[in-house]
Amino acid sequence: MILLLLRLLSAIVIAFLVGKLVSKIKLPAILGWLLTGMILGPHALGLVNDTVLNVRWYQTVVRILECAVGLLIGTELVWKKIKKTGKQIVVTTLTQSFGTFLTVTLIFSIVFYFTDIPLYLAVIFGSIALATAPAPALSIVREFNTDGPVTKTLVPMAALDDLVGVIVFFSTISIISANISEQKLPVYIILLVVLLPIVIGVVTGIIAGLVLKKERSSHITILLLIGTILIAAGVGFVFNNLILPNPVLNFMLIGMAFSATFSNMISEERLNQIMHSFNPILGVSMIVVILNLGTPLDYHLIFGAGLFTAIYIITRAVGKYVGAFFGASITHSPETVKKYLGLTLLPHSGVSLVFTGIAVSVLIVPAPECAKIIQGTIAAAAVINEVIAVIVSKKAFEWAGEFNKKEEISNE
Repeated sequence: MILLLLRLLSAIVIAFLVGKLVSKIKLPAILGWLLTGMILGPHALGLVNDTVLNVRWYQTVVRILECAVGLLIGTELVWKKIKKTGKQIVVTTLTQSFGTFLTVTLIFSIVFYFTDIPLYLAVIFGSIALATAPAPALSIVREFNTDGPVTKTLVPMAALDDLVGVIVFFSTISIISANISEQKLPVYIILLVVLLPIVIGVVTGIIAGLVLKKERSSHITILLLIGTILIAAGVGFVFNNLILPNPVLNFMLIGMAFSATFSNMISEERLNQIMHSFNPILGVSMIVVILNLGTPLDYHLIFGAGLFTAIYIITRAVGKYVGAFFGASITHSPETVKKYLGLTLLPHSGVSLVFTGIAVSVLIVPAPECAKIIQGTIAAAAVINEVIAVIVSKKAFEWAGEFNKKEEISNE
């Protein structure tokens, strides 16, 4: 236990230092955290090996910190802020999500038709591809103090995108498993996976709003916030481990709903005070969550990546960009949103690996060859795409002219 803890603490310190070094060459610190995860993970140096990754207390801590990272999104979902752009955000979320799903599905259907691979595999690829991992882009938002039309659209979109991704993936995999697999996913799982994190977050967020509304010292405020986050995560663990047949709850979504609820119950001044006090904890949480994102990525897969991996990365990027551009155009969004929003939506690995694991478990018995194709393609794509996506996302915010805008606004 102590040795495993020392391994993990060493990895966090190394990730922090590598992130600082990467920042010196004008790249986002998150790239350093990701690369540290890959280098120290079980496929390279093994400091954070499978023993660490699979131990129950580590997985519990990561889920709690994912819940904490959700505050980065939820605290921006204040109704007064988003009511003017609500329609734009919903429409653009749907166009970029379903645009990606249709693009990836269509191209892989053509490829699989000529390579004699079952076409349902193309639909699974499409359902995995539409999801976006919010943590990398949000880390860039936080590190570079971005603000402006792209940031204001991206942050609330991250919450909606998670919902759409979960609904489409679980609907797809449920229909396919019902037709080809003995391991059928019950239909009610879709509703539970989508609605349960939101219900847990809202109920515990109301409790948090009641206890955080009154102004207190920063120390008491932090203790109350940590306590209510632990309650929210604790309820999630009860459902995830004791009630659901598979541990599939999205704890970041719990954190989003939790913080969105209490953020709408307190004054803006009080919310700023709370988040200012919570900032150091949020910073550590981001490092651990991204480090955890990088550790399962096997850099060897870069050398073995084939045609399917290239097709997946390219078609997904095209779907995200064109879908976001189309949605922003029909809602008359600012020009920077049209041009650059799609580029901030490219990070993918955490969500894709979770979905891939579920898809493989459904296909491994009835269609083992299909399971291998999905596993190999998405795993390789996760490594290659994530490194490229982080750099592209950072450049997108830079091209949009949104760097250090939050700092400028607060100084005015």
